[in-house]
Amino acid sequence: MPSRPIILGIVGDSAAGKTTLTRGIAQILGEDQVTAICTDDYHRYDRVQRKEMGISALHPDCNYLDIIEQHLELLREGKPILKPIYNHSTGAFDPPEYIEPRKFVIVEGLLGYSTAAARSCYDVMVYLAPPEDLRATWKIKRDTRKRGYTEDQVLEQLKQRESDSEAFIRPQRQWADVIVSFYPPEAGAKDDLLLNVRLVLRPTIPHPDFTNLLDDTGNHLGDSVRLVLDRDMGKPVDVLEIDGHATQEQVQELERILCGEVPYLGQFCSIEGNQDIGKLIGTTGETLQSYPLALTQLLITYHMLKADKVEVQLAAGMKI
Repeated sequence: MPSRPIILGIVGDSAAGKTTLTRGIAQILGEDQVTAICTDDYHRYDRVQRKEMGISALHPDCNYLDIIEQHLELLREGKPILKPIYNHSTGAFDPPEYIEPRKFVIVEGLLGYSTAAARSCYDVMVYLAPPEDLRATWKIKRDTRKRGYTEDQVLEQLKQRESDSEAFIRPQRQWADVIVSFYPPEAGAKDDLLLNVRLVLRPTIPHPDFTNLLDDTGNHLGDSVRLVLDRDMGKPVDVLEIDGHATQEQVQELERILCGEVPYLGQFCSIEGNQDIGKLIGTTGETLQSYPLALTQLLITYHMLKADKVEVQLAAGMKI
């Protein structure tokens, strides 16, 4: 029997970077191997209706959470779905799309972890938590350039949605296996290329063994890569921090650790062999490479491939 699809969840507030991360991971694994789903498509009301009702897209009552659950269960079983489509440009709904799950399914959106039934369908759960001022900057850029809003409209929307963000979006952080926070090295800095990343690794799934990065005096790779023990929401966690000025040599050292634990990871994603890893578009349209983004993509890919390995063994009746 073939193994079932592996499902990755990527949840975060509006403009937290979900789509950027989803596209990068899909590119690494091979787009022909990945089905990407956005839970924004499951809005109950269009933009005009939401404005008339005074409800935001972040509120559970504005989304068909029960259909999200049903579709996740079907995808996990390898069955097709008829997925609705919400058009962010028009604020209306387009005709639904027939979707068949491929080997890997990435589900990104606002409320993906809001119910226990939905959470039970994921193999790996990621939550994006950039600083709020940085997220606001990203949202202004995206919504003014791609969705037809003015900057004042975006700022007003952020203000109106804050209570729903606090009540419904941020609490989903508690369910994540990995919490990803990109942040500027200095307050007020807005250079996407130089963003650092803080990766909170919860013990809900087995993570790579990064402890050999440390010695008695600190990190032998230098201060741009740090592994520390911390607490998140009151519980102990490992935290891996990678600075935007990390070198390719340092990044490849981390890559070797990942490939050592999942030997076939290298055929999917090698920074040395695949220069597209960690690529993003700068503010002036140029293509930039972020090593913190590259390592984040590699780590999440590692977990997806490891989950797939387990499913293959289970399908074959092998002892894990």
